[in-house]
Amino acid sequence: MRLKTIHKLVLKSYLGPLVLTFFIITFVLMMNFLWRYIDELTGKGLGFGVIIELLLYATINLIPLGLPLAMLLAAIMTMGNLGENFELQAMKSSGMSLMRIMKPLIWVTLFMSIASFFLVNNLVPYANRKMTSILIDIRRQKQVLELQDGLFFNGIDDMSIRVEHQDPVTGKLDNVLIYDNRSAGGNMTTTIAESGYIRLSDDKRYLLVTLYNGDNYQHTRNNQWYSKNSLRHDKFEVQDITIPMEGFDFQRTDNNEMINGSQTKNIKQLQQSIDSLDIVVTESMDRSYGPLLREHLFVEDIQVTHVPDSLYKDKTGFHDAEILDSIARLPLREQRDVWNSAHSKALESRNAFSFDETLTKDSLTQLYKSKNDWHRKLSLPISVIIFFLIGAPLGAIIRKGGLGTPIVISVFFFVVYYIITLMGEKASTEGVWSAVMGMWLSSIVLMPVAIYLMIKATNDSSLLDTDWYYGKYMALRERLAPHLNPIISRITGSAVWRACAKVVGLLKRIRKPKQA
Repeated sequence: MRLKTIHKLVLKSYLGPLVLTFFIITFVLMMNFLWRYIDELTGKGLGFGVIIELLLYATINLIPLGLPLAMLLAAIMTMGNLGENFELQAMKSSGMSLMRIMKPLIWVTLFMSIASFFLVNNLVPYANRKMTSILIDIRRQKQVLELQDGLFFNGIDDMSIRVEHQDPVTGKLDNVLIYDNRSAGGNMTTTIAESGYIRLSDDKRYLLVTLYNGDNYQHTRNNQWYSKNSLRHDKFEVQDITIPMEGFDFQRTDNNEMINGSQTKNIKQLQQSIDSLDIVVTESMDRSYGPLLREHLFVEDIQVTHVPDSLYKDKTGFHDAEILDSIARLPLREQRDVWNSAHSKALESRNAFSFDETLTKDSLTQLYKSKNDWHRKLSLPISVIIFFLIGAPLGAIIRKGGLGTPIVISVFFFVVYYIITLMGEKASTEGVWSAVMGMWLSSIVLMPVAIYLMIKATNDSSLLDTDWYYGKYMALRERLAPHLNPIISRITGSAVWRACAKVVGLLKRIRKPKQA
């Protein structure tokens, strides 16, 4: 009964900081996301529902990055609070080991680790696909109609609008100038008006233009004789124009076929992509200059140019084709034909090889990324466990709760983890390292640290106790004092030391301000 009560206490102390730190970290990462895409989201009149949906999918994509840090910070805070309040010492004094105290936390960590795998394997690819689809639709949408005084607005295809002044309350425009080049025949219409109103319809599919007291100048061109043109001038008192618009309204489209990156696939789909890309890369790399020469330059039964039969000796295969007489003995026109034909075939062969080389590089890049994402889905659950095994013993050792010291230590370990992960991922993406080495490097480096800290915490080590280090320093100082004191006395009693002391005293008197 006592054991269950203690486990409930430890579990309750852990779940609160875990939820709190997870939301704080997710919020910070979300601010970084908004900072990156703020230019694409502003000025387009997006609905509140679209923005909330985009932020929801972005939050799901940020979970693999924020969950390990939340586990680390929550573990340090929980064990640090228990140690700071002497609850951890009371549990140990009653005969409970550190592993037994952490038993409910270990079960929670294992559950979070398994849940993180299903999350990153199923939910994150779906959210990534949806988020990318929304961003594509947002990028396709044009900005809202914003007319600035004295500046041309070119946000409408084949149209330019300039106003001298716009009333911010009524929306009335003064001295309106419109250049319209939407005519398919190359005709251009210039409209000048004293005042008017220009706005988008409620569904943003039409541009509604109402102008007062103006002139229309239509410059027409004859389709048959392009050089012939005419100018037509019309005056108007009131003119209403309805122009169909495209791209100003936000339209959701199905972009699933366009989105086929490795981050939008689960582990089964990634394995299929890896198998397919392996075949493509193998076939592309097996090709060399030899097959290309046989297929493009020295094709069997195809001559470079039509020349007299006396100049050739037929052989099967390009290796045995021998020119009996020198090409220099041919007439100049035939020599030019030979050169042009050989040059074109050489270019064709080079282009074919360049195409195969580009295809191989692209396939290799996709293959490396697919392998990295395949291993990332497995390394995340392990990193959750490792960060907990680092945070829990650290909290038991430092015995400090709150957000001060735990945040500093957590950020340090997370920065180390993130740098190692980026370094390994870049090396594996470039093919320098294997995907196993690149994506598991951070776990390989931090696992010994977790084991070492767990051993130290189990043995009640004073690894981060400042008082322990200060006591060691004072003991060392007392031990070395009999040997250092004569040396210090000799130095301070020397003539050089006294001269330096006089110079320092003189400088102090010079820098001392004079009294009024």
